Amino acid sequence: MKEKLQGLNLYFVGMMGVGKSTVGKLVARELGYQFFDSDAVVELAAKQSITQIFAIQGEEAFRDLESAALSELSAYKQLVVATGGGIVLRRSNWGHLQQGLVVWLDIPLDPLYERLRRDHKRPLLLTENPKETLRSLLEERRSLYLQADLHIVPDTEASPKQTAAKVIAAIPSVLKQP
Repeated sequence: MKEKLQGLNLYFVGMMGVGKSTVGKLVARELGYQFFDSDAVVELAAKQSITQIFAIQGEEAFRDLESAALSELSAYKQLVVATGGGIVLRRSNWGHLQQGLVVWLDIPLDPLYERLRRDHKRPLLLTENPKETLRSLLEERRSLYLQADLHIVPDTEASPKQTAAKVIAAIPSVLKQP
């Protein structure tokens, strides 16, 4: 598979909590690629957590840092990058994403909410009605996620390893044949 990709990066997009980092690490290991989580890159560069960045500098500043991290990562080859859920919101980010293969991990709202409802480190969900906020964010982003090269809907009971295998099996369907 690595030979077929010819160094092409894989970018995982999708809502927070869908498993982009967990599945991305497994895919990277299988392909012999390096793995990066764009949120971790942002935190390292800012020397602050995502929650702190949102609280102190605001969402727009976070989006600027996120875009800069993506720009830097896209300069390399043979990477699997788990992106933040909102990276698709900026048109300029798509210029970087589309240099690689974009994989949308998509989990329905109810199971996604169950994964996230006890997670208090997601700044965008620190609202009175986090499930409604999650629904709204998903509706806002769905048409953008649909621009991905691959749309992967993990089976409800699938393990991250099974989902990674599903991603790898789907890759040849979108690669151009030499």
